[in-house]
Amino acid sequence: MADGVTIAVDAMGGDFAPKAAIEGALMAVLDDGARVILVGDDEVIAHERRRLGDSGWLTEGRLVVEPASEVVAMDEPAVAVRSKRQASVRVCARLVREGRARAMVTAGHTGAAMIAAKTVIGTAPGVDRPALAAIFPSVGGKTVVLDVGANLDAKVRHLRQFAVMGHFYAQEMVGNPEPRIGLLSVGEEEGKGTDRLRKVYQVLKKTGLNFVGNVEGHDIFSGTVDVVVCDGFVGNAVLKGSEALARYVAGVLREELEGTVRSRLASLAAAPALRRFRDRVDFSEYGAAPLLGVRGGCFVGHGSSSATAIRNAVRRALEFSDLDVDAKIEERVADLHLQEARIFGDTAGEPS
Repeated sequence: MADGVTIAVDAMGGDFAPKAAIEGALMAVLDDGARVILVGDDEVIAHERRRLGDSGWLTEGRLVVEPASEVVAMDEPAVAVRSKRQASVRVCARLVREGRARAMVTAGHTGAAMIAAKTVIGTAPGVDRPALAAIFPSVGGKTVVLDVGANLDAKVRHLRQFAVMGHFYAQEMVGNPEPRIGLLSVGEEEGKGTDRLRKVYQVLKKTGLNFVGNVEGHDIFSGTVDVVVCDGFVGNAVLKGSEALARYVAGVLREELEGTVRSRLASLAAAPALRRFRDRVDFSEYGAAPLLGVRGGCFVGHGSSSATAIRNAVRRALEFSDLDVDAKIEERVADLHLQEARIFGDTAGEPS
């Protein structure tokens, strides 16, 4: 992990805040040696730390508190973050912009996090819309899917940018030197999908990426593609449905193994394999999704994130920062735009 790198954690964001966020941050500090700034109501944070047994000396030098007197509630419009200048998610973004933190982690309002990251931290040149990138388990590896919720609607140029960022994210974080890029549609044939998707298909063929064409939902898990591009509406539905299916399968498996004495005995022998199965399908193991295209790290977790998910999100943020993924994406997006300028000539003529 990146020694000396500090991660800002939104203590007030999420369905189980502040308990889950603070406990997860403490786990990251005490178990992983991370450096964390907890952002939120300092009295609430102090009370929760005492309840969790943190008297201060255990985390001295590695955990500090940054006061934030406001919160963007889940049922508020995302634009509330513009007027709530002391909202915890906005203060996290400010810490990243000022260089006091290398990245931020929040399980709060996704839209508010998107606005705070875009307006306070800023986006890389050439990136109009940052995108949330989730990692899905697949046969023989992992598949990056983006966007999974930051942009419910996206234009052709935005989906092209998602493909570019997903390409470099798969290279850096998944270790895939030549990721295969697919466009999520209702069929594999070139002419399938909406008018917008047909335009995106034609653009992606000319980007120089390893574009394999249209893919369908099952390809996310089959190992036939490494990066799947879609808008945030579709991506979020895929993510939530996949998580629900994983929980359902794990629950059915547990019920069957606990059903009889014989099956319970068998489950003891199969315990290591069952733990590996759980780790492969448990989305909390990935912690949170990075908002790619931001000039710094911004990781957004589910509102229902547990302490373990927050701790893993801090881990991912440290890995992301250690590899300078944000800076590499910015550099390579700029390089790609130079290539595209030669291909398209005047980019204003490119489909929007």
